[in-house]
Amino acid sequence: MAAPVDPRLWRHARSARRYLVVAVALSLVTTAGIVVAAIALAGVLAGVVTDPARRDIASWRTALLVFAGAVLCRVVATWWQSRLAHRAGARVVAELETAVLAAAAALPPRELESRRTELAVVVADGLAGLRPYFSGYLPALLLAVLVPPSVLAVILYHDPVSGGIIAVTLPLIPIFMILIGRMTQGRSAATLAAATRLSGQLLDLFAGLPTLRALGRETAGAAADSAAAPGRGAAEEIADAVSATTMRHRVSALGVTLRERTMAALRVAFLSSMVLELLATLCVALVAVSIGMRLVYGHMSLYAGLLALVLAPEVYLPLRAVGERFHAAQDGMAAADKAFGVLEDPARIVPGTRGLDVPHPIVEIRDLSVAARDGLAPAGLSAMLRPGTVTVFTGPNGCGKSTTLQAIPGLVTPDGGEVLVDGIPVADLDPDGWWQRIAWLPQRPVLLPGTLRDNLDLLGTRTFDTIPSAELEDACAATGFDDVLGDLPDRWDTVVGAGGTGLSLGQRQRLVLTRILVADRPILLLDEPTAHLDEVAEARVLAALVARARAGATVVLIGHRPAVLAAADEVITVMSTATTPLRPVELIG
Repeated sequence: MAAPVDPRLWRHARSARRYLVVAVALSLVTTAGIVVAAIALAGVLAGVVTDPARRDIASWRTALLVFAGAVLCRVVATWWQSRLAHRAGARVVAELETAVLAAAAALPPRELESRRTELAVVVADGLAGLRPYFSGYLPALLLAVLVPPSVLAVILYHDPVSGGIIAVTLPLIPIFMILIGRMTQGRSAATLAAATRLSGQLLDLFAGLPTLRALGRETAGAAADSAAAPGRGAAEEIADAVSATTMRHRVSALGVTLRERTMAALRVAFLSSMVLELLATLCVALVAVSIGMRLVYGHMSLYAGLLALVLAPEVYLPLRAVGERFHAAQDGMAAADKAFGVLEDPARIVPGTRGLDVPHPIVEIRDLSVAARDGLAPAGLSAMLRPGTVTVFTGPNGCGKSTTLQAIPGLVTPDGGEVLVDGIPVADLDPDGWWQRIAWLPQRPVLLPGTLRDNLDLLGTRTFDTIPSAELEDACAATGFDDVLGDLPDRWDTVVGAGGTGLSLGQRQRLVLTRILVADRPILLLDEPTAHLDEVAEARVLAALVARARAGATVVLIGHRPAVLAAADEVITVMSTATTPLRPVELIG
């Protein structure tokens, strides 16, 4: 976080604002309780020592009741503040997690793809570290702002010498806190970065385990056995040995790095707490020695000395508590900084507000150019996508065909040119209304863990129960998914894993194509829809898409196969000036 009380936190979390007001009020009550209790206690002790005639409880009943009431108010205020802090921490974490997820959904697909591991760590675990910030650090910070000045003013009024000693030594604690805090802040950021790298490596490893198992490379032993097999060249044996060593040690090395970073941060936290405790103890000792010497020589009253002695630790205590709890909140503060970076990212897509009146609008791509790694892909593309027609984009890999399809729903911001829908720029359209008109099949469609029925409902316009059975049967027949269902005993209730695990690539493609065909949407965008299909299935799918076009839909395909090109009413070759192919991103189709 940029400051102990980061203004971004109050902007993005409403619960934090309400809690701050209540916490300030309770801190004022706690401060008043400290001062009143000290004055009452010093008065009683000084009176008992200096006035032998009043050494009974009855003589000090009022002062003792005031002391007990002040202590009770302090205890109740502290308990209530702790209770509210835990609740506020939970609410703020939930609010920020929801806001970060919503903001991440508004990021361009490429930006989201590059930051998915960071977002997963921040949302799944990182922001939970804000609970210590609210339950410990923030209350201590408020007390550190209110208690030392108030208590110091009381001490200065009754004993200027002790007040002067405290005023000189008190700044030493914040100075040491700042020095230690800067070191710990860097270590916490390094720990979060190590956790992010470890999560990314583990996710990639788990995602590739089925392929590794299929190739017999899921363990180092398998790779070593294959490396020792007869008839293999030296280069192949070296490559397998390096692969085995990498797979065997990669996760272990990352885990060791994470553990070392975490322990280093904890070591600094414990040592800094010891330093602050020692410094505060020495400062209070200076005050105590000064008071004792002056009491011996009669240079001050016993009441003033006792009051200064009782209040002196209370001046240093809040600052020590801030230093101790600062480290506990550092991980959450580092994660919150990442979260605010997402919430305030200028790359987020700003939604428009305009709607469409025509049911089947004309989509015009006018001189569209999108920056790639080393050029433009596409570069200066123009096309007219009309209802009732099938348009096919073709061209070499990396020329920007998939990027063009992403620009139509507004998921990519062009660096040149624009996409117009019925004459309205896509950026000016209300995204919810515009996306409700589009059925999207990306190059790598998403299938979520659940039943086939659940995955069919992903587009959200119509549920499985509201789709006419005849229409669903026709769509399944057109894609060949009826044959797949015939081989599954649970049919639509069959459970699949993440990414459609449990189905072959061809079966997954048939499922998402069925999802597209039953979606009652006037614009169909399909990125290589016949991939993983044989010629017979390809012909049936293309026939169904042509039929949708003849019924008035705008069908836009990306393809290379002769059958796909032959089905098109218009074939458009996409050109680019980039030389490095772009990696496709995952979107729900």
